Amino acid sequence: MWHDLLVALALLLVIEGIWPFLGPKSMREVLVMIAQQDNRSLRISGLISMVCGVVLLYLVN
Repeated sequence: MWHDLLVALALLLVIEGIWPFLGPKSMREVLVMIAQQDNRSLRISGLISMVCGVVLLYLVN
């Protein structure tokens, strides 16, 4: 189980690092736009992301 968790974490770090490596300027612009959003919008975005992740995990397994 620990092995799978570490593999998932490693893949997360690789995927998260692609955007700032390939397009740091565009990432900064998007982060500024995100910082200007209200809390409700950010929470809804986070909820949608979590639900999509859970659905994907269910479909894969």
